[in-house]
Amino acid sequence: MRYLLLMALATVMVCGGCGDDPSGAADGGTTDTDTDTDSDTDTDTDTDTDCTQGEYSGDFTITTQSDVATIAGYTSISGSLVIECPSCTDLGELSCLTLVVVGLTITNNTALTNLGGLSALTYAGDTLQIDNNTALTNLDGLSALTSVAGYFWIASNTALPDCETCNLWDQLTNPPMSIEVHDNLDDACTPVPDNCP
Repeated sequence: MRYLLLMALATVMVCGGCGDDPSGAADGGTTDTDTDTDSDTDTDTDTDTDCTQGEYSGDFTITTQSDVATIAGYTSISGSLVIECPSCTDLGELSCLTLVVVGLTITNNTALTNLGGLSALTYAGDTLQIDNNTALTNLDGLSALTSVAGYFWIASNTALPDCETCNLWDQLTNPPMSIEVHDNLDDACTPVPDNCP
């Protein structure tokens, strides 16, 4: 019995942080003290969003990065979603969202470079409006979007190449009734949709 206790104690002393990142790089060289469920070992918040919130009833406006966390886990929004957050840099916590019933507006976001958290969104309601996002360089985050019922407006995104808009336009299986695209970064696809490949 004493032998088993000594072996167990030796294993604990030798192994110590077994299962943590052996280099300590992921958590700044400290031992794992987090209580989140993501696969890293740092002390950040959980990055594995639990998609069990169902439908958010009504409209929701994101004006701060903490508002993104507030809507995390919802799969749909019965009203409109407006993202107007000059300080927001990450929409990752919106990864559960598949449907916005009324419309999606992404406007005046000066720090947002991509729409990565919206990768599950398939329907953006009657309106998709993406305008005045000066740091936005691609629309890859909308890779699942297939339907916009009414109005498609992408304008004044000075770092967004027009070919990005063409790619989004081409992936829509249910294209909108109206399109307005202007004052984005000119490239071989300008004007959209006339010069879309």
